[in-house]
Amino acid sequence: MVENHELRKAGLKVTLPRVKILQMLANDDDRHMSAEDVYKALMEAGEDVGLATVYRVLTQFESAGLVVRHNFDGGHAVFELADGEHHDHMVCVDTGEVIEFFDPEIERRQEQIVREHGYELVDHNLVLYVKKRDI
Repeated sequence: MVENHELRKAGLKVTLPRVKILQMLANDDDRHMSAEDVYKALMEAGEDVGLATVYRVLTQFESAGLVVRHNFDGGHAVFELADGEHHDHMVCVDTGEVIEFFDPEIERRQEQIVREHGYELVDHNLVLYVKKRDI
């Protein structure tokens, strides 16, 4: 199983709750799930994993580099699998929907701005807060 390999590679013991939570994050259409979302999805799938376990496992996954935690304004923490691919986010202020995007021009401009100010970019996180336009 891919999940078993990923857990071992991250230095974590393979346990049923860890495997189930990793599968939930990997298979969900919404790549950004809160601990409560993961818990509800596990309950709906008939899995017996407690909410405290979900929180603990997600924290372990974050420490091991398997997931990234985002704390978007006005909401609680959401998690997504750390796939190594950089992207930015838009968050709908009406629905809470999280939309991923990548724009090479934005990336280039950020690098340019940083260099113009005499710095080197080591990391960044761009979040745009949006709402649907009335048409």
